[in-house]
Amino acid sequence: MISLLKAPHPLKGNVYVPGDKSISHRSIMFGALAKGTTEITGFLESADCLSTIDCFRRLGVHIDHTIRPTNGVPKITVHGNGLHGLTAPSRTLFTGNSGTTTRLMSGILAAQPFDCNITGDSSIEKRPMKRIIEPLTQMGADISSIMGNDCAPLHINGGKKLHGINYRSKVASAQVKSCILLAGLYSEGDTVVYEPALSRNHSEIMLSAFGADIHNEIARDGSAAAILHPGTELRGMNINVPGDISSAAFFIAAALVVPGSELVIKNVGINETRAGIITIFKQMGADITLENIKKDGEPTADIVVKYSELHGNQNGIFEIGGKDIPTLIDEIPVIAVVAATGDFETIIKDAGELKVKESNRIDSVVENLKAMGCDIEATDDGMVIHGGKPLQGADINSYNDHRLAMSFAIASLAANGTTRILDESCVNISYPTFFNDLQSLI
Repeated sequence: MISLLKAPHPLKGNVYVPGDKSISHRSIMFGALAKGTTEITGFLESADCLSTIDCFRRLGVHIDHTIRPTNGVPKITVHGNGLHGLTAPSRTLFTGNSGTTTRLMSGILAAQPFDCNITGDSSIEKRPMKRIIEPLTQMGADISSIMGNDCAPLHINGGKKLHGINYRSKVASAQVKSCILLAGLYSEGDTVVYEPALSRNHSEIMLSAFGADIHNEIARDGSAAAILHPGTELRGMNINVPGDISSAAFFIAAALVVPGSELVIKNVGINETRAGIITIFKQMGADITLENIKKDGEPTADIVVKYSELHGNQNGIFEIGGKDIPTLIDEIPVIAVVAATGDFETIIKDAGELKVKESNRIDSVVENLKAMGCDIEATDDGMVIHGGKPLQGADINSYNDHRLAMSFAIASLAANGTTRILDESCVNISYPTFFNDLQSLI
């Protein structure tokens, strides 16, 4: 348990957040499937990403993990085995708390010549896997839930010949899309994944850079399509991982809830499929600007954020939903915290996916904000936040959910009294140095 107090003064200075988690995962995976060497700088050394490294090592891939002596920056070197060079693991692959590892690896494993089991921790064993089992089965894979509950652990029978499909996903999910596309690398015929809105497109950007024939387009019905033509060998490359906007979100929020604050968050990925939090906060009146914008591959920028008096629309209401949700789904807990400090009503809808994250993030956010004195109610697909009531320190249950722990650390900066966060070590899942970095600003 960690105890935190209201920020005693404005937050000022520069912040460097760790590398993007989604890009770090994919750099290991695609490097392992490529021919040649892939060198990765800025890799996120979090529990989730280390689980991905461990799984590929167990599949016979040689991965060097060193720290550069000159600047302390981690360097990862992946000696790729090629698409058909993985070997059978000696035991069940364990993915820890990582849904990305579990789902994307399943697409790769579905095409291998060997049998394999894959599972994760107690949280992973509750998260829905039917959303990948169904399309992989349609592609010819033999994959099943060992417990028969459509969750991990999963058993995959190898040696199956896969074929491409046109698949319409019910949810805009980068994990589902990427799982199918990775299986499509091994399939006969094209693979097309349609989504109701474009989810994170890191897989498409990076696979294209590795040499895959893949692109996005908007279908005639307005849905987003990712199209993969198989048959191209992947080639190793150098990857510089930008700062994770999901981690930067906590410092954006910190500046917005502590009067007089001004922070510069350096070298952050601003991919438009991820940057919804910037758009939404600016619509609320936040003073956020982007500097040093770079657009080579994954776009990056320095994010400058100053304390701002946020507001709703003319009726005192601000609504978040629709196609904005996939671009900020992981940031909703901290958005809710910021909204709770404003003197207006915020409605978050179309966010039912929050129920199947590391925790039920609708219920857990509502429970913890209520404990801090917020007037908030849960809905079937989101929440309604009636701002204007001062937050009070409280005991916060993180439910072992890293984004909850960090979101309520930010809430503590604006709350009167002491806030205690239980099981705060769960931040290691995505941001091991979070509390040290936050403390350096206070």
